[in-house]
Amino acid sequence: MFLKVINHGSKNNFRSLDDWQNITFKYLKEIQQRRKTWLTVGITSESREGPNGLLDTLASLYHTSSTSEQKQMTVLVHLADSDPTWIRRTIIRISSLYRAQILTGQLLLIHAPPDAYPAVNDTQNEVSRGQVYSKQNVDHAFLMSFATKLSTYFLLIEDNVFCAPNFVNHIRSKVGYRKPNTWVLLEFSNMGFLGKLLHSRDLPLLAHFLLLFHKERSLSWLLLHFRTLLGQQSSILCRPFLFYHRLTHLTFENKTLVGHEKDPPDPYTLSGTVYTDMRFSDTHSPQKAYTLDESFFWSYNVTTGNYLTVILNNPANLNRVQVRTGSITDGKYILEKGQVELGYDPEGTPPQCTSFTLLGRLVQGQMDQFILESIGCKVSCVKLAVNANQVGGLMIRHIYIWGENAKNRKDVQRDNDDDDDDS
Repeated sequence: MFLKVINHGSKNNFRSLDDWQNITFKYLKEIQQRRKTWLTVGITSESREGPNGLLDTLASLYHTSSTSEQKQMTVLVHLADSDPTWIRRTIIRISSLYRAQILTGQLLLIHAPPDAYPAVNDTQNEVSRGQVYSKQNVDHAFLMSFATKLSTYFLLIEDNVFCAPNFVNHIRSKVGYRKPNTWVLLEFSNMGFLGKLLHSRDLPLLAHFLLLFHKERSLSWLLLHFRTLLGQQSSILCRPFLFYHRLTHLTFENKTLVGHEKDPPDPYTLSGTVYTDMRFSDTHSPQKAYTLDESFFWSYNVTTGNYLTVILNNPANLNRVQVRTGSITDGKYILEKGQVELGYDPEGTPPQCTSFTLLGRLVQGQMDQFILESIGCKVSCVKLAVNANQVGGLMIRHIYIWGENAKNRKDVQRDNDDDDDDS
């Protein structure tokens, strides 16, 4: 079943949420008669360059949940793009992959009409920021208002994530430990608004709140402020975290809002080989730590001085490095004490960098750090070093690197200098 809100009213008149909900609730009556579940997973999606993150996210949702878990949840997707071609193509693709879930009401697709969005009349300097916040907040206000009657709880995720196995059971166990009136927001991720759990009864009020401040603040900021207004002063982080962004995804908060909205280069453009002196098997080889999929490197009983090093085929100008260790399901097998170093001037066969600079130390087995230009130029090695003996298993899920080949930057600079000479 594909659901589309009927386009009522003038394009210039932004209706109240009550009118909006009156339009959508008539569709909900039929859905409620068919099934009301324990959890609604809400996703808002737009078109973007590169792989279809929404399809990957849906695949992860269903592949990591058991049949019994799927019976407890409804997946609600708001196709929030204004391009009818993209919407049509997305619907056709999803319907071919998830026909059974659609027919049983486990998967719902909705789309808001263009006139549901308010005009943003900011000053010139604030147009980009206000428009981004407004689109984000109104998209999710619609998603939440539609989800109000579908289930007892509502989980907000994004359209380019992967999920931990059996995440529904993990969430249910965390909720079971707490009395319903003692929390407003549980957080199953520490990234923006990803993995935030709410009571469905609070969604109408939250949707009103988002519309009231739709162009003032980002969604993640408004969610935390809403939580505080309803009496929960501190964050409740539920570990282990169950949801993580895929590599190519950037949230609104991670983008520079004015003038620089291009995603960072794909790490696959930075080809390289991974070396280690730690024990490993062919199944979980060192190279598994430097891929974009969900494979990983596995070792055990590591000692001080052990390392895993990515040696790039060509020196690169790096601006960010992310390291993730440990299991996403239970938080085990992290690198308890370690650090990341950037290396330069490789020599020998196989090549080894002759000098290193400390980038930073891992915190609870994780690191995600932007790099100053002064140390990020002409990097040839990214080294993860072990700082203390550790008994038991070690899982290195990935080392992600953002940057560009130093040679490419030099060629561009030379071309620009030639242009200046010609002029």
